[in-house]
Amino acid sequence: MYKIGLTGGIGSGKSRVAEFFREWGAAIVDTDEIAHQLTAPGGRAMAPIRAAFGADMVAADGSLDRARMRELAFSDPGARGRLEAIVHPLIGAVTQERAQQARGCYLVLVVPLLVESGRWRGRVDRICVVDCDPATQVARVQARSGLTADTIARIMSVQASREERLALADDVVLNDAQTTLEDLARRARVVHERWCLWAQQRG
Repeated sequence: MYKIGLTGGIGSGKSRVAEFFREWGAAIVDTDEIAHQLTAPGGRAMAPIRAAFGADMVAADGSLDRARMRELAFSDPGARGRLEAIVHPLIGAVTQERAQQARGCYLVLVVPLLVESGRWRGRVDRICVVDCDPATQVARVQARSGLTADTIARIMSVQASREERLALADDVVLNDAQTTLEDLARRARVVHERWCLWAQQRG
């Protein structure tokens, strides 16, 4: 299948853009969604996380205590590395399984840390960035999650910069503070139609 790597910083709106593509017939594999499933109650990552970090990192329902793990990961790079060593291979395996089973006019792999990982350029035909300015990212994340500006800033500090993402982009869908949902759909539709054409040409 023709493969698109879709990325963007926290609060950029990449999930909404991915939903447009799904509605228009694309297959979607979302690595963030997979990560949440792996760290849900009974998820495949929970036993090794409990073994590595102790019961304190497991919430009462058996899922990952995200707030506590976030605090540890940002204060201790070694802990973040241990967590990634557990979760990333599992995400990779599930992503590959789902990509092989996917059916659609093209395949979109939604990867929040696509630029940071450095492993995706050779795996996809195009990289599409959902772009917005950092102030808008912070405002959106605060509105939807209630996280403090300081916490959001720390999350953004370990993500690629806007400039780094745009430097790697083949396609850009702008979703700044002035963008309406209709604007976003129109911009996404432009790249969707282009990808459909190229996917058909590949046959």
